[in-house]
Amino acid sequence: MPHSNKEGAAGFHGLGLAPALLQIVESLQFKTPTPIQAQAIPVAITGKDIAGIAQTGTGKTLAFGLPMIQRLAQVKGQGLVVLPTRELALQVDEMLGHIGRGLQLRTAVLIGGLSIGAQVRALSKNPHIIIATPGRLIDHLNQKNVRLNTVKIVVLDEADRMLDMGFLPQIRKIFETIPKERQTMLFSATMPPEIMKLASAYMKLPVRVEIARPGTTAENIIQELFIVGKEQKIRLLAKLLEDYHGSTLVFTRTKHGAKKVTRHLRTLGVLAAEIHSNRSLGQRREALQGFKSGKYRVLIATDIASRGIDVVGIETVINYDLPSTSHDYVHRIGRTARAGAGGRAITFAMPGDEREIRAIERLTGKRLSVSQLPAELPQVTLQYEPREFRLSPSRFSHHSRGGGGRFKPRRFGGYRTKRARR
Repeated sequence: MPHSNKEGAAGFHGLGLAPALLQIVESLQFKTPTPIQAQAIPVAITGKDIAGIAQTGTGKTLAFGLPMIQRLAQVKGQGLVVLPTRELALQVDEMLGHIGRGLQLRTAVLIGGLSIGAQVRALSKNPHIIIATPGRLIDHLNQKNVRLNTVKIVVLDEADRMLDMGFLPQIRKIFETIPKERQTMLFSATMPPEIMKLASAYMKLPVRVEIARPGTTAENIIQELFIVGKEQKIRLLAKLLEDYHGSTLVFTRTKHGAKKVTRHLRTLGVLAAEIHSNRSLGQRREALQGFKSGKYRVLIATDIASRGIDVVGIETVINYDLPSTSHDYVHRIGRTARAGAGGRAITFAMPGDEREIRAIERLTGKRLSVSQLPAELPQVTLQYEPREFRLSPSRFSHHSRGGGGRFKPRRFGGYRTKRARR
């Protein structure tokens, strides 16, 4: 059954945290726990397994980090945090560093793009917590640089994303190397059957902590849809960047597309950077830091970054290309309207994309408002025949084979497209 707790009634007091951790939380200016923190921390401190549903940006690092640090002082072992991307691993390490600075907490980050030698040196210092992506952790296990026999607490963060990226074999191998007597915490933005199988295989009677129905988007996001021809997308993007002046995150489906859009925006004088898997870790960190600092007004990213960008104050998210899954739409637009702020999410769709639009609307339970193209662009309209929404995201989320959660090839009956006469 879902666990509930009176959220934020007395700040972080009353959640079971030790006085030293409460003092650290207060010094970091965290006053009111987020819903996932208020519900997960009291359960995690008792040592119970947790299966949590929560989006990126809801405060999960503190939700598992604070109990992990407290329990490691009691059970005298190591903690292990496994995440899908380098950016997420570095963000978790940064937050744990803030919490553990006064506690002499030692961490080791095992990710691609950083020196193996530096990682081996960090492991030789017997870190309290290892933070790793699955592939690099397996590399270290194969090279016998690390042993996981003293791991007492394991966290799988963004578990659905790791499965989407094909990491299930690596996750299974990792669990084969860690003790059976352990605490396991699994966090996922969605809970498809593959994740439930993972939980039942490696967890003991996990407490389910569900913050929001999968597919839930922030109420204060203005969501818009433009129906636009492929050749007109870049002109529409340029026009929108003229109309909206704040920091903007643009998502493309491919690395080539991200590079092409970035190059074009720079020719227009827009301060833009790109972030995708073809960029080195140093280039990705520079782009992300530059976006945070204001050096770059626009960041163009592929979905590898949709859950790895933790930037406060992003005003607009633009889906230049539709995502490959309806769940990725939710993750993308979740980069704006964070911490109660407002935001705008704009999606470009082409004639023929009706099925994908429909899947997004069914998952989120909201109709995307179709906006008129600027007068200088050829008008492409999308007519919609009203039909009632029933919130049944599982029907639209994943193939029966699992894997990517891509849009199902089902008949689409709600939309028809036409090119307006001029």
